[in-house]
Amino acid sequence: MLFCGIDAGASATKVVLINGAKAVVGRSVRRSGIDFDRAAAEGYREALAQAGAREADVWMTVATGYGRGNLRLTANRKTEIACHGRAAFFHVPREIVVVDIGGQDSKVIRLDAEGRRRDFRMNRKCAAGTGAFLEEISLQLGVPLDRMNELALGSTRAVSLGSYCTVFTKTEILTLARQGERVEDILRAVYDSVAKRVIEMDPLEGEVVMTGGVVAHNSVVVRLLEERTGKAIVVPPLPQFAGALGAALFALESNPDS
Repeated sequence: MLFCGIDAGASATKVVLINGAKAVVGRSVRRSGIDFDRAAAEGYREALAQAGAREADVWMTVATGYGRGNLRLTANRKTEIACHGRAAFFHVPREIVVVDIGGQDSKVIRLDAEGRRRDFRMNRKCAAGTGAFLEEISLQLGVPLDRMNELALGSTRAVSLGSYCTVFTKTEILTLARQGERVEDILRAVYDSVAKRVIEMDPLEGEVVMTGGVVAHNSVVVRLLEERTGKAIVVPPLPQFAGALGAALFALESNPDS
């Protein structure tokens, strides 16, 4: 018997299949595009094939994410806040602060020692400090998105960006480039602005667990937040799949035999 979680995110759709022992046996990630239902259905089939399973083997599917209401696969839904919190607590079962940086928004979720949500904050007014922001910078600098983290790690000089606005940040980047700053140092400043955006939302007091696609592919963000908070940050396995894993765990917990 398997349990499925689908995170229909604004940028990427993630699917996770777990078994009764809560082990991940199949997963998939693909661009969401504008057809969340299609992305979820294709990802679902891919995860099933990876697990060597059939649809009949899946006891329940739970959806989360921006496009969760657009999926015909299931009517069972949970919020992103609930699912990211559930997945983080699964890996770190104690009082924690969960930071999720996604494609279009960032979240800070505070959980107590029992995994209950105490508080949360979200950045929804602007895409600055999210995956979409990094994609814009990638296009402006002409640097492939998958190389930005590596280049930023090679920075040797700290420069700063003063604006949290994507449009104004791009103007600041042009100024830095005109002043002769290296692309490595500019990129570090870009990632540092992401870290500052998180700190602006919450001071991150307590043990911090980070999830999301930005964290999965950009370790420099974790490093910069560690520098700013002066503490080690936990990044669980498969951080990009945290929302989908949380949804799958909710599916499993709805099984009376679990």
